[in-house]
Amino acid sequence: MLAVVSVVALGAALFLRYAIIQNSAIGIACEAGQESLTCTVRLAVILMFVRGAFGWVALIASCVQLWRPNVVAFGTGLVFALLGLVLYNTRVSALAVALLVLSLARPWRGAR
Repeated sequence: MLAVVSVVALGAALFLRYAIIQNSAIGIACEAGQESLTCTVRLAVILMFVRGAFGWVALIASCVQLWRPNVVAFGTGLVFALLGLVLYNTRVSALAVALLVLSLARPWRGAR
């Protein structure tokens, strides 16, 4: 299930970046004052990556995963790290991925 969610998040991030944010025709139309759902989504995503929201959410979820491992924290960290890596929040998202990988190196509780 995590693989499917990750692939969907990666596909959505790539679509947002290359089809909506970096598309010059959409950018010109939105800057000219066109009111549409595409322009609203474009503006919301731009505001989120300017503030680093994707990377910080991924980092917080990764810290929670490192502290108290569970599937929800791992999935949230993974999804937002993928969004951040594609949508210009690479530094914090890369740190989040490193923490996620580190969280997998914990000893199994039954191994004691």
